[in-house]
Amino acid sequence: MNVLWVFAHPEPRSLGGALRDDGLRTLRELGHDVRESDLYAMKWNPVVDAGDFGAEAGDERLVVGATSARAYAGGELSPDIVAEHEKLAWADAVVVQFPLWWYGMPAILKGWFDRVFVKGFGYGRTLRYGDGVLAGKRAMVVLSAGARKPALGPRGINGPLNDILFPLHHGTLFYAGMSVLPPVAIYGADRVSPKQFAESRDLLRTRLHTLDTAKPIPFRTQNGGDYDDDLVLHPAHAPGATGLAIHLG
Repeated sequence: MNVLWVFAHPEPRSLGGALRDDGLRTLRELGHDVRESDLYAMKWNPVVDAGDFGAEAGDERLVVGATSARAYAGGELSPDIVAEHEKLAWADAVVVQFPLWWYGMPAILKGWFDRVFVKGFGYGRTLRYGDGVLAGKRAMVVLSAGARKPALGPRGINGPLNDILFPLHHGTLFYAGMSVLPPVAIYGADRVSPKQFAESRDLLRTRLHTLDTAKPIPFRTQNGGDYDDDLVLHPAHAPGATGLAIHLG
């Protein structure tokens, strides 16, 4: 299997960096081919602007969705975006690794998605939520969080981790068509003992062993008949319920 590892941490000597190194080594030992996008090492530009779209941007008001679609179709995207598209097209699975900052991804990683998942490649009007160019590929998030596990649990002050990751899991990866696996989360990352590091390393190794077989999160597809023309869940599904969990089949 071809695996792309997208890494967003400014310190390669961090806990995240150590887990990334061991994870890449594990994948290679399992016989997988691996490529990496180490965003800080690449000095990735996270800011969308007209320079991303070449001649297609023109001098008129920039409409990012429409302009990016034309640039993608016309081969006018900037070379750094094209290079990431080539990696994603090659990959059967994508591992996205980052520290959880302010309930989300570091800005550099958010900017990677903003610039790389352009219209026509990452999504289309109907090619979204389970369909699209990236359908058939798998994705798994690996994250480190400073909070302890109970604080990211169902009654924890930070809110449930699955809810925090919903914008990335459902609104980005699944939106672009990918099958999203349950995340690998390392809690209390600022105070991990050698024993806890070994446990975290072993957890990641175990999950990488099943990267190609694990069951994905069962999100409902947009075009599978569960939603009406306004993309609202039909009353027959999860009747009377609201919240993020209703989008699980």
